[in-house]
Amino acid sequence: MIHASAIVSASATIADDVEIGAFTVIGDDVEIAGGTQIDSHVVIGGPTRIGRDNHIYQFASVGGDPQDKKYAGERTRLEIGERNTIREYCSISRGTVQDEGITRMGDDNWIMAYVHIAHDCQIGSNTIFANNATLAGHVHVGDWVIMAGFSGVHQFCHLGAHSFLGMYSGCNRNVPAYTLVSGQPAVPRGINSEGLKRRDFTTEQIRNIRNAYRIVYRQGLKLGDAILEIENLVGDQPELEPFLSSLTMSDRGIVR
Repeated sequence: MIHASAIVSASATIADDVEIGAFTVIGDDVEIAGGTQIDSHVVIGGPTRIGRDNHIYQFASVGGDPQDKKYAGERTRLEIGERNTIREYCSISRGTVQDEGITRMGDDNWIMAYVHIAHDCQIGSNTIFANNATLAGHVHVGDWVIMAGFSGVHQFCHLGAHSFLGMYSGCNRNVPAYTLVSGQPAVPRGINSEGLKRRDFTTEQIRNIRNAYRIVYRQGLKLGDAILEIENLVGDQPELEPFLSSLTMSDRGIVR
């Protein structure tokens, strides 16, 4: 299952049914679980752990040194879950000791061509990153987030679950869960209602989320006062919990 022209380090751990294409290089301390397909001309550096049933397409660079001038060769990691698709020319860096030392990706993510995921990013599951989407270092991305083509996120920002970044968006603040943003800099445009319908949120749940969005963005309240109003609703409307928690998820502030 390993092409004769591939170079695989003696310290790599490769499951028996992993496919590795021509001229691919697998470095030291790389672990690849069963069912994963690595196409030709891929470079995977370590320490990196890749779970089951992933597909990494040609010319991707995975597990390389972080693009951080403070990096001094420390032992840091990349961890990738299961059933992820990583398309051509993507680059995913390992972490740095200035953070947890680990870049992570969950399961069932669809990472399209030329995407860059920088050091220390923490990516959930079921996300879609369209072509040329870019994350700076230390970005956290929740489950079911969609980044449209050529969108970019500033370092240390958080993207809440089910949020959506429009094409060419430049995001320099946190994006609350369920929120759709676009522009440079990105500004809120509403909730990601179409995405929520596709994920079987009920009409009532979507209505409640839209109302919470209006409390934050349409009533002219200070953020702290808006949070208090939503806290009073979340007991009867648990779908608001991700939105509420994402309003204060880091010190970057929210798009508003």
